[in-house]
Amino acid sequence: MDEARAREVLGGAGFTGDAVLLALGENAVFALGDLVVKVGRSAPGLIERAEREVGIARWLAKEGVPAVRAAESEPRVVDGHPVTVWHRLGESVRPAEAADLAELIRRVHELPSPPAESFSLPPRELLGGVERWLRLAGDAISASDADFLRARREAFSAEVRQLTPHLPKGPIHGDALPRNVLVTASGPVLVDLETFSSDFREHDLVVMALSKDRYGLDSAAYDSFVRVYGWDVREWEGCAVLRGARETASCAWVAQHAPTNPKALVEFERRVASLREADPEVRWYPF
Repeated sequence: MDEARAREVLGGAGFTGDAVLLALGENAVFALGDLVVKVGRSAPGLIERAEREVGIARWLAKEGVPAVRAAESEPRVVDGHPVTVWHRLGESVRPAEAADLAELIRRVHELPSPPAESFSLPPRELLGGVERWLRLAGDAISASDADFLRARREAFSAEVRQLTPHLPKGPIHGDALPRNVLVTASGPVLVDLETFSSDFREHDLVVMALSKDRYGLDSAAYDSFVRVYGWDVREWEGCAVLRGARETASCAWVAQHAPTNPKALVEFERRVASLREADPEVRWYPF
């Protein structure tokens, strides 16, 4: 989905006026006055996911967790695209730090599961989008690279099913990165709730360990995350398996942008080469 299509959907949902594009990735995110509107892709399961995300926002508000709040109780749907509406947060007063994220994730991990009558959290299907992303990449990537990632997906899917967690299973954010925290004048706030799941708490912690190894997060920042959260996931014997699964998904996610963005293709090829060479420290770049 490109910006032009996202704007068509935005108009179809009834939004007029000047909309400022804030982000274009898995969703197109627009600012309109005091609101933020997320336009999702048209794909199986995404309307249900958007409905659940709105429910998660209501649940977190009830539990007192600082998180983005939904402005409408249900998504609007335009030609199969879910459109969700959110209250716009205050301006960022500083970049989010690893310690800010750790505090919010710790609070999420302390929550019981949401009431069954409201909604249920799915398992974290970390590798569930791999096939869709590779199909979107099409001929822009080599068939051998696509097959390599499919084989990794199958291998890691099997290994993940055999893991024994160190922490009790329960609610997780699912994409626990500082970019999903906004620090307002009132304090850090959790955003991007669509990957909320009920699964290994270790999923949220492996993300930061991978950030240290692959994305240049410095040791002091990682140490602050561990200190505030209270445990280092690298002590767990299953860490390498969840890391490998996330690396596989991250490669495939970048691949979907390769047909229209040469920089995405370069980053995709860098990532795949490092996995083929089993080099865990080749620097990856956020995309």
